[in-house]
Amino acid sequence: MPQLKGVVETVLYTRDMNAARDFFESVMGLQAHTADHRFTAYALAWNMLLIFAEGETRETVELPDAQGTIPPHDGTGRQHIAFAIEAEALADWERHLQANDIAIEGRTHWPQGAISIYFRDPDAHLLELVTPGIWPNY
Repeated sequence: MPQLKGVVETVLYTRDMNAARDFFESVMGLQAHTADHRFTAYALAWNMLLIFAEGETRETVELPDAQGTIPPHDGTGRQHIAFAIEAEALADWERHLQANDIAIEGRTHWPQGAISIYFRDPDAHLLELVTPGIWPNY
């Protein structure tokens, strides 16, 4: 069987692209790689975080520069994504979130030693910051 090498893109959908961009850029410290009215792409190490406007991806998109198409997709509801952080950065992240009036909704101390904190973005997606040790590969 052919082997998968990893996840290249992770996607969240937003009702308000401006609010999502403001949050992911000012609170999470990301810089947009590319953006238009229907999506924003952020590079995270070897993964891309794509934020799509709800309802803007329900039609096939023609890509003349890439010579191809992207089939329709969409999503609604509360989604979840976990971001990797160094253990030493956890306290700094907690202070940063507090300074930006972002409530930490949960904290988990995992059996393998990792710690996760959970909070929401403007679309109520559950975001997690997690230190190493949660999974065999992280």
